[in-house]
Amino acid sequence: MAAPNSILNPMKILLISDIHGNYPALKAVSQQVQQLAFEQILNCGDTTVYAPFPNETIDWLRQHKTCTITGNTDDKVVKLLKGKTFKKPANPEKRIMYTNTAAMLSAQNIEFLLKLNKKKILHLGQTCVGLFHGSPTDHDEFLFAETKEERFEELAKATSCQVVITGHSHSPYHKYVGGVHFINPGSVGRMFDGRPEASYAILELAQGTVTVTHHRCPYDVEAVVKALREHQLPAIYGEMFRTATKRN
Repeated sequence: MAAPNSILNPMKILLISDIHGNYPALKAVSQQVQQLAFEQILNCGDTTVYAPFPNETIDWLRQHKTCTITGNTDDKVVKLLKGKTFKKPANPEKRIMYTNTAAMLSAQNIEFLLKLNKKKILHLGQTCVGLFHGSPTDHDEFLFAETKEERFEELAKATSCQVVITGHSHSPYHKYVGGVHFINPGSVGRMFDGRPEASYAILELAQGTVTVTHHRCPYDVEAVVKALREHQLPAIYGEMFRTATKRN
């Protein structure tokens, strides 16, 4: 989707979200876009939990100076790092994915997570861009491609941003509602649509022009399955990555 009157040399921005510790997927995305020059990389959170590569993932984000916020899985890891606990998820198989992540993190990456915020407002050129995990009004809200336009109209009235980028739902979309561009790049590390390829988006901004393209990228799923096995983590999550379906 693009506004009319395209401008030459737009600001090019890589949009990623919901990596979930899946460094093989993130690495594949990085290799697929390596010939492109991005002014910014924006990450909408849920960087950690489910694939056992939290350090490699955060190292990449730090190395590439990625603008990152927390997601709900990161929030629970942060609680553990602060010596707190949480009630949900109660399922022992799921809880171990959080405790294992917290135990694996390096000191540098613990510091990185502890400094993150739940949202960020950026002024990129002439465009105000909001980075949220769920929605501008609710950190845990799920916005899908199928969400009713009325809800996006409500959110457009609730934000001063011209572009709103969210994650959480793992549902790629670009909607222009109420004068606001709503974008979800999908999940780099954990898609739920039956296709295990990583999902990401490229945003281009140029003097009133907003262009978004969504992309999918194959990666070495079996490397994730093998690492889960080596860390003696529940096999159910290996099948989750293989089948690209959600597990409770």
